[in-house]
Amino acid sequence: MNSKIEKLIKLFAKLPRVGSRGGQRIALALLQDKTGRAANLATALLDAAENIAPCSCCGVLTDRGTICEFCRDATRANGQLCVVRDLSDVWTLEKSSVFHGRYHIIGGLLSGANGCLPQDLNIANLSERITNENITEIIFALPNTVEGKTTQHYIISAIGADNVTYSELASGVPLGGELDYIDDGTLTLAFGGRKSL
Repeated sequence: MNSKIEKLIKLFAKLPRVGSRGGQRIALALLQDKTGRAANLATALLDAAENIAPCSCCGVLTDRGTICEFCRDATRANGQLCVVRDLSDVWTLEKSSVFHGRYHIIGGLLSGANGCLPQDLNIANLSERITNENITEIIFALPNTVEGKTTQHYIISAIGADNVTYSELASGVPLGGELDYIDDGTLTLAFGGRKSL
């Protein structure tokens, strides 16, 4: 096999939920396409890699050097801050329209097995955000797993704010559940019935 094609397949295979067979299919489809999709994709990827970065406040991906749309939106300054693992969780919550406050992406979950330590999480500015944005409630929308619960408890102890209410999504999010796989109705019930911690 050509070394350039092999490298491309391996790179695609490393993407989440793709694998080696999927990587091979994607690479071949792009290389055999006559419409210019491969070149367009390469240009778009390069543009995004050079010009997209996490918001310095919350971690949502946005144009490099700018504050994201959620942090700029004054109507979202309602005292609620939703802590999520990654951007796909933000998109899931936005699609369901159950939350209208601001977000904070922590970028992972504490896990000894996966080597994710507290310093790897985006939580250094949480206490500052609570003060500066008059946050009164922090809602944890983390996976209902051991790692999710451990991360949640660590963040609460690290923040140490007594004037904030902490809550988590209610039943409806199954044990081991990820937000990506939960339907809008279940997510609405879970958000509406969130419980204090």
